[in-house]
Amino acid sequence: MPGQSGGAVRALVEQVYREQSRRILATLIRLLGDFDLAEEALHEAFFVAVERWQDDGIPANPRAWLVSVGRFKAIDGLRRRARFAASQAALANQLEQLEQEDWSGEDVQDDRLRLIFTCCHPALAADAQVPLTLREICDLSTEEIARAFLVAPATIAQRIVRAKAKIRDAAIPYQVPALNELPERLDSVLRVIYLVFNEGYSASLGAELTREDLTCEAIRLGRLLLELLPEAEVMGLLALMLLHESRRAARMGADGELILLENQDRSLWQQALMDEGCALVERGLRTGRGGPYCLQAAIAAVHAEAISAAQTDWPQIVGLYDVLLRLQPSAVIELNRAVAVAQRDGPAAGLALVEIILQRGDLEDYHLAHAARADFCRQLGQVEAARVSYLRALELVRQAPERRFLERRLHSL
Repeated sequence: MPGQSGGAVRALVEQVYREQSRRILATLIRLLGDFDLAEEALHEAFFVAVERWQDDGIPANPRAWLVSVGRFKAIDGLRRRARFAASQAALANQLEQLEQEDWSGEDVQDDRLRLIFTCCHPALAADAQVPLTLREICDLSTEEIARAFLVAPATIAQRIVRAKAKIRDAAIPYQVPALNELPERLDSVLRVIYLVFNEGYSASLGAELTREDLTCEAIRLGRLLLELLPEAEVMGLLALMLLHESRRAARMGADGELILLENQDRSLWQQALMDEGCALVERGLRTGRGGPYCLQAAIAAVHAEAISAAQTDWPQIVGLYDVLLRLQPSAVIELNRAVAVAQRDGPAAGLALVEIILQRGDLEDYHLAHAARADFCRQLGQVEAARVSYLRALELVRQAPERRFLERRLHSL
């Protein structure tokens, strides 16, 4: 409706950006064939929307409108550049292809799964595939991605720039691959969807513990992937995400503070998500081709099936972690296993395992490793050791609810 106030229109544009910008970007990349050009077009379109929607009213389909305006702005910009650089044959050819391509506002697809497969193309460096996808699909900042990989932000930024250049220079196709090509890209695609979910389930930094938009997006992509490729590990990943998501409402109190698993109100767990997740775990394991995701989902299913924290089958969880470690050696999995061992055998057993991990130099910059050590020391009455580890964890933590939880534990000493 025309005539809305500038503040109201800006608020709506900001909302559309939060909810739709990555879908719009994915479509612009499909239409323009260039990441940087698409990102520039995306921001141009939203800039125009602030002014035009105030004068002309909100379009019936904002996403289609923004894609159309972004595409027009990109073509117009290329046309201007071509006039001043007539000798650049590649630029002229790119402009000709874009001008000839048939597209209408009705052709608004959800291109994010297609974009994930492009970002995970085997021609790209393995260490760049996932960071590029997290940046372009989920709008995670370089700092958030670096946090997930435990590396410097500058390193992640360089990987992303090189990957974009490779896609452009090698003309990597923007498409979901044929069925016979899917398996070689599946590991990277599963990994990126899981990292998206993790960032939503436990945000790496900021004031909020969770980001529901990211968990829902990861689950949606997992469902799409399962339709495309009903493999055991796809079932396992989707099950794992559903089982974790089923507990999200119980992870924070009304005051926004973190609630540990053993203290959660299990009546708040979503039974439908748990049932769906457990059924997928069983399907995946029955195939005999289950891997790390199926095993992690099986661990989550054991928690889901326990009536109370006290009745959790910790020996079974430790056994599943033993198998998982053989399949996928990882210091983080070792840490999780140490927590399970502490539940089964007592805090001294868990502390001994965490000490080994930290003495190796692994997870030195991972706040949860120091938080686990601190908690085991606290339970054992080793107050000074607990204090040192809580302080180290506080140096590393980037998320406000986790920080407040650690501060409460430290003050309780």
